[in-house]
Amino acid sequence: MKATQEGSWGNIQALVYLLTHAYSGRAAAILRVTTKAGAATPGVDGAVWDTPELQAEAFSRLRRHGYRPPPLRRVSIPKSSDPSKRRSLGIPTATARALQALYLLGLDPIAETTAAANSYGFRSGRCCADALAQCPKVLSRRPAATWILEGDIKACFDHAS
Repeated sequence: MKATQEGSWGNIQALVYLLTHAYSGRAAAILRVTTKAGAATPGVDGAVWDTPELQAEAFSRLRRHGYRPPPLRRVSIPKSSDPSKRRSLGIPTATARALQALYLLGLDPIAETTAAANSYGFRSGRCCADALAQCPKVLSRRPAATWILEGDIKACFDHAS
């Protein structure tokens, strides 16, 4: 994003505002929510946008002004490493998912522009294979990289309050 590279934060704020209030931005957010694998899983409100009529109704109600997110629906699922243990899973409402997707459209370009070139965790379009392929390139340069960090925070968010 050119405005981010120039540090023009007023322009960035205006662009994010335009995108999050645009017809196409709301349509893209609803499309993202309804085409994901968890689209048929309702939140605490029980709403699922599985028909075009419900999607159109949701489109007209998707506004950020005055929005208060409802609590997550909590479900316990078995852990993949030890099926005898369970972990808590929070399921947001479809409206909350759509608003998150809407703001992702506006904030993702900023995050991609300001993030370090060799960071790979939780970034769209990047995976572990990309990080592994980059290691020989970084290590063969002179002067060589001082640090390569790899981490796995086990059960970090299981008991966060």
